[in-house]
Amino acid sequence: MASDGERRFYSQTPSNTPSTTTLLQSGGSSQVVQAAFARAPQSLRSMQSYSTISESPYSSAGRTASLQEQSISEKYLLQFSLSPDPSSWGATLAMNLEEPDDELHNPDPRRDRKNDRGGSVFTYRGLTNLGCLILLAVGMVTLFAGYPMISYFTRHSLSNEGGFNIGGINASGQIPTMTNNYGLIDVDTPSSAHTYTSFADSSQWQLVFSDEFEVEGRTFWPGDDPYWEAVNLHYWQTNDLEWYYPGQVTTRNGSLEITLSEREMNNLSFTSGLISTWNKFCFTGGMVLASVSLPGTSNVSGLWPAVWSMGNLGRVGYGASLDGMWPYSYDACNVGTAPNQTIGGAPAAAVTGNPYGNSALSYLPGQRLSRCTCKGESHPGPMHSDGTYVGRSAPEIDVFEAQVTVEGQVSQSAQWAPMNNAYQWANASQNYNIPNPDATQINSYLGGVYQQSTSGVTNTNQDCYTQETGCFSTYGYQYKPGYSADGGYISWIANDAVGWTIDASALVADPVTEISDRPIPQEPMYLITNLGISENFQTVDFTNLVFPATMRIDWIRVYQPQGSINIGCDPKDFPTAAYINEYIEAYTNPNLTTWTSDYKQPFPKNNLTTGC
Repeated sequence: MASDGERRFYSQTPSNTPSTTTLLQSGGSSQVVQAAFARAPQSLRSMQSYSTISESPYSSAGRTASLQEQSISEKYLLQFSLSPDPSSWGATLAMNLEEPDDELHNPDPRRDRKNDRGGSVFTYRGLTNLGCLILLAVGMVTLFAGYPMISYFTRHSLSNEGGFNIGGINASGQIPTMTNNYGLIDVDTPSSAHTYTSFADSSQWQLVFSDEFEVEGRTFWPGDDPYWEAVNLHYWQTNDLEWYYPGQVTTRNGSLEITLSEREMNNLSFTSGLISTWNKFCFTGGMVLASVSLPGTSNVSGLWPAVWSMGNLGRVGYGASLDGMWPYSYDACNVGTAPNQTIGGAPAAAVTGNPYGNSALSYLPGQRLSRCTCKGESHPGPMHSDGTYVGRSAPEIDVFEAQVTVEGQVSQSAQWAPMNNAYQWANASQNYNIPNPDATQINSYLGGVYQQSTSGVTNTNQDCYTQETGCFSTYGYQYKPGYSADGGYISWIANDAVGWTIDASALVADPVTEISDRPIPQEPMYLITNLGISENFQTVDFTNLVFPATMRIDWIRVYQPQGSINIGCDPKDFPTAAYINEYIEAYTNPNLTTWTSDYKQPFPKNNLTTGC
């Protein structure tokens, strides 16, 4: 510590500049304490002084700068430095001196004894804090654990109501909200047509698909339309005289138009059109209605207009896909699935049961996807509880095929395999019904070597032909899939009334041909409409037919019972998508006419004729 003689004090020059003395609070006494400034370092006090600047050992510039720097630093050092001893500032440092903030950091046993004993969290503040923590914890658990579980258990399966998959189609059934009026139910369908009264029990059925054809100039080349597609091929199966070409189908003046022209194409003399909803829109059970103006006139024969349906496992016009599939509707493992409906020449009816010549009953190659199929063979499924496959096929139900005899008529039928002896179904009165025998009669044609037919013929409105007045008549069918025990039936509609009805009991087992019951088709069915010309169907009056001839369809609608909606081409109980994908060439190459010879694919092995 330096002596008082060595300590230098400087008086404070009055100034507005802040100083440390103005920062000190005055105590109780009147004594004014000024800051004590630190002494210069010992090294400076012991340095030799020089009388003049010239005597300095440093240059004049350096000496001048050094003195200037020293004087400046010393000035601020002396002005703003404080003594390290707080008592020299006048601060009281007694231990028992009370200060305003003592309670913040000084313990008080008396005050704190309650908390020191543990206290309680059940205070307003404690409960509030605890509630916030619980809320945060619940929120975190819900977000990262609860939400995924909630999403899983509340998610909805994708609809299988139509769609786009192979070749621009949707067998998976995903249906977006589509612009340009491409929903399943046409926005132009009047609200009064969104339900329809069942012809069977007068219940209200729900509209599930409609096309009003109001959009002008639609085209139906592959990819043009979400539900309909035109084919580009020759329909050789019935020896047609026309080439089916997509350009022959369009929409005009609120109707679909299919035009048969006398125009040569691909060595055929006529050109016409065929469109279908194959693998795009399908339905199982329900009612199909179509408002149609038939082509030509009611007194000239030769045109073959039709609206019809087929099971999705066979594509119309593509022979390989249909080989061994059409027109079966069968789910039994017996001789009915065999080629020509016989094994080793038995039963005898299969060899001589054809009434048109006492010859073979069937030329069919056998049911390709039968219940006899061996496990592990290619089959779309599903399986019965006994481990056998469900018999699968491509059955056919026709809305109508129009013909002219003495007057205009429509044949409304279904095609079947395997076949009864002489193609004679069980036509006892309890198995079918004709409400108006004056308008409808059972067709005398019962079938042939490629199909058995159940058909009724109904007179048409003779004015509703495009070369007559052009009015429209409503044709359709209503059906329930299954066997007689299931209440299976088909009712055909003509001129807005039931023409005739057949029950599944008409297709029961036939002991003569040793076949089992055939169910009303259970496969998902797609829609077809076309205008052909063939001498296989009826006499063609080339002299009096007027070309071009056009069939016009005002609308097509499909209804199903409310609460029993079953639409889509790949339903779980009768799947088709995987099988079609596996053999897609058979469904897209019309030049493949047979499954084995052209497509080079074997029929699956079965435990009846080939062994497993």
